[in-house]
Amino acid sequence: MVLQLHTARGPRKMTIGTKLRNVTWSMVLVICTVASIGFAMLYSAAHGSYDPWMDRQMGRFGIGFVMMLAIAMVDLRRLMKIAYPLYAIAFVLLIYVDVAGEIGMGAQRWIDLKIIQLQPSEIMKIALVMALARYFHGFTFEDMGRPTVLIIPTLMALLPTGLVLKQPDLGTALMLTMVGGAIFFAAGVRWWKFAVVFAIAIAGAYLAWNSDLLHDYQKKRVLTFLDPGQDALGAGYHITQSKIALGSGGVFGKGFLQGSQSHLDFLPERQTDFIFTMFAEEFGMVGGVVLVCLYSLLVLYGIVIALRSRSHFGRLLAYGLSANLFLYFFINTAMVMGLIPVVGIPLPLISYGGTAMMTVMIGFGLVISVYVHRDMRLGRRSSDDE
Repeated sequence: MVLQLHTARGPRKMTIGTKLRNVTWSMVLVICTVASIGFAMLYSAAHGSYDPWMDRQMGRFGIGFVMMLAIAMVDLRRLMKIAYPLYAIAFVLLIYVDVAGEIGMGAQRWIDLKIIQLQPSEIMKIALVMALARYFHGFTFEDMGRPTVLIIPTLMALLPTGLVLKQPDLGTALMLTMVGGAIFFAAGVRWWKFAVVFAIAIAGAYLAWNSDLLHDYQKKRVLTFLDPGQDALGAGYHITQSKIALGSGGVFGKGFLQGSQSHLDFLPERQTDFIFTMFAEEFGMVGGVVLVCLYSLLVLYGIVIALRSRSHFGRLLAYGLSANLFLYFFINTAMVMGLIPVVGIPLPLISYGGTAMMTVMIGFGLVISVYVHRDMRLGRRSSDDE
């Protein structure tokens, strides 16, 4: 009878060697390919120099790679146990950064740890996914029909979003909202409830626009998005130069290290937010499409892994992190092409940045962990796992 109970709850305890053999190494190869593209573009951004961006980014990726594999070895039960504590830590850090954070480019978003500028909002992207997956794991599809079930997770999503808006960081706040919505949808929340929330959001956006909730620079970004030419040398400069660079790249690009807009310093923030523009200028539309396909392949890996997971927690975790990755590259590429207003969202694995690199690699590690432990069964209530 003990053997039957053990079998019903999933496979026997796996060794580290078995777990390593179960890692989706093809996915890891795609991750390394995208990161390598990032190294090359940071080399180009520095006019053919390893310093100051490429060498540091490679070091961060190396640390992140080790972290990714280490997290992939952690089973889902342990991940469930740390989900709420991690969310609490990220929430406290968000409160701290609003009180005593470092100010940069008009926003208070960072905590100076000397060796790295920690951005708590990036950590919250991972923590929110884990916490919501942990919460919804305890409920069935039928439970999703009860409005009271949604009160706690709604607060879990809205409270950190409000703190991020206060920094102010509209782009990350939107990402937190949309990632939370993706997990709500995957958990089985009825579609009409999303319609109600969308209507409330439209009304809230109207009120925010006509009040003091939005900063002047945020309103200016929206107006510049609608008509970049009205202030081509001011608020519209970034997107105007980005469009010029994208157009000058043509179909096949100007060649590596040959981008005129970036290397003549017309393109601002070319190592961070606008690095996709520099890539498209040097490698053209074909290069841009290939890069988007690589990102799409990583998202597809996450969705397939979610479908393979036998635990509800694992499915929601993989879905949520896949949605997070999709929003990262979709918002960044749409922003630099002028399809949406400019917001401070980096291009994952490619844009220069420490916290963003670490959180993206942690996210990949969690997704790979779901695959490695895909046959592990978790009870709907915590007592079922004891």
